[in-house]
Amino acid sequence: MGMELRLTDLHYREVINASTGERLGYVSDVMINGDDGRISALVVPGPAKFFGLLGREADYVLPWENISRLGEDIILINSTAAVRRKKRP
Repeated sequence: MGMELRLTDLHYREVINASTGERLGYVSDVMINGDDGRISALVVPGPAKFFGLLGREADYVLPWENISRLGEDIILINSTAAVRRKKRP
């Protein structure tokens, strides 16, 4: 039997790219596949521009299959390049 998680268990966990050591930020949202109800990606807000005065860069969208480890406080992903998407209008 697999591990059970609530969506709130993922919220606010720090995401670290194990390939580069880069700290991407904290999970703010998840994307769910409408066909099968499975989590398809985690969303981490993009870095702040100029101390947050100029908004943020595009969010990171991290495919679920890139997750290598779910810890109590952190999530490790294996990705040579972080995936980004455009900011919502």
